[in-house]
Amino acid sequence: MSLCFFLQTDIINHTDIFLLSFTSNHFQYFILNIYSDSAHMALKYLKNIEVNIDKILVMTSDFNIRDSLWDSSFPHHSSISNDLLLIADSFQLALSTPTNPFPTRYLDTVGEANSTIDLMFLRCDSIELNQHSIHPDWWLTLDHAPLSVTIPIANEFITISKLLIQQNSKQENAFIKEVISVFQNLDTLNISNKECLENMVNSLNSLINQAWNKNAKQSRITRHSKQWWNNKCNRAINEYRASRSLESLKKLRRVVKDTKRTFFDTKIQEVASKSRSPWELMNWVNKRKLPATEAIKYDGNPCITTDSL
Repeated sequence: MSLCFFLQTDIINHTDIFLLSFTSNHFQYFILNIYSDSAHMALKYLKNIEVNIDKILVMTSDFNIRDSLWDSSFPHHSSISNDLLLIADSFQLALSTPTNPFPTRYLDTVGEANSTIDLMFLRCDSIELNQHSIHPDWWLTLDHAPLSVTIPIANEFITISKLLIQQNSKQENAFIKEVISVFQNLDTLNISNKECLENMVNSLNSLINQAWNKNAKQSRITRHSKQWWNNKCNRAINEYRASRSLESLKKLRRVVKDTKRTFFDTKIQEVASKSRSPWELMNWVNKRKLPATEAIKYDGNPCITTDSL
């Protein structure tokens, strides 16, 4: 299974903040990567903006904060740490404890000790996502040790076939007739209480499902599946495969052309009669995503309130 990651600049647009998203089992999740410089501009930005992002799994990177909360070699507490913890809590994240407590920043300067300023915050309500690892042997020519965490991804079941009834087919007519018959024979005189109503609705649902399963056929979904393909196309292509003659090939092309024209003419009529705007079939007429905007800034801080303006 492969995952696609997207940079969500439409949600957070900052040079030192990268919000990545991916989708798993029809749910969207986020990973937040932050670089906090010596002035902690990224943290101040997150503290001042109002953004509601659900399902952030990981917030990590170089926060440039030494604190006794995560660095036992440092005896002091930093006030900016409180802002960092509040930001993490607003995203329902908690400070992760590494499986191997090593320093994360290594200095070559004589007299200066190594420190822990690279942190990871993980989802509070996750049982499986609760610890990360520090890799001091991976830093090589860098001055920071990489952090890693394993995000469990459940296998996604993708349906490749389903029951279908071809539009304008004999099976569709038979299904409609059976459903009409079910409603005609429905006895509504004995509905005296809620339980009788529920029993009748359940019976109605069962009869309609039986009619559907009786007339529908299993169809395999592929990237080559076409809505306009019908039984005439099936017969024409089977004839061509059996004979491989020029006449059967011409017939196949003619049937496909006529079928596609009939299908799309019907679609255009449906749109025209429903909304009186056939142009809605064009992609450029549909609703489009607005470009990301950035707040006015003064001294590096966004002006998002009347007082700040």
